[in-house]
Amino acid sequence: MAGRPRKFNLEAAYNAATDLFWVQGYETTSLDQLLLMMQLSKSSFYQTFSSKKNLFEQCLSRYDEQSVVDMQQALAGAPSAIDFIRTTFSQLSAEAQRPSGRRGCLIMNTVVEFAQRDIKVARIFKRNIKSTKKIFTEAVTSAQTSGEISETLDPAIVADFLVTTIIGLKSQARAGSSSKKIADIAGLVVASIINTTES
Repeated sequence: MAGRPRKFNLEAAYNAATDLFWVQGYETTSLDQLLLMMQLSKSSFYQTFSSKKNLFEQCLSRYDEQSVVDMQQALAGAPSAIDFIRTTFSQLSAEAQRPSGRRGCLIMNTVVEFAQRDIKVARIFKRNIKSTKKIFTEAVTSAQTSGEISETLDPAIVADFLVTTIIGLKSQARAGSSSKKIADIAGLVVASIINTTES
């Protein structure tokens, strides 16, 4: 027997829950807060998501998938690979000027909150890092082909460097570092991989 059709916007519900988890974390977010933000009754919540933990894992997976898609599209639409890298880092300081940009990275926040206690969270984190590094490796390889980054550098190592720096800068933004400081560091990071070819 088929269940009754949903009478709410599932996408909007996921987005509301994700925003709440992003700001408050998993443990601090209560079921009552979720019901209020998602505009759901308790019965609809459990019928659709089963549990708070299950909803959280779905939100985290969706965040992971969307962040990877956004990066892939940004790389595909950039005038050049080095422009993609430069824009990615310049956006970090722009994000830090907005309250929403001070939330850090949802996945990294979750890793800090759960430490090594949750296998599913660890799996999502590893998947996100692997996908992000792959995109940056492709960008670096392309930039090497066009002569904008030295071919003496290992693309995978450069990608690791870029991903690690992004994690650090987002953490600094969450901790309250100024957008200027983040912009200065981001600019130095990009300059360091470009200038290698000019030595």
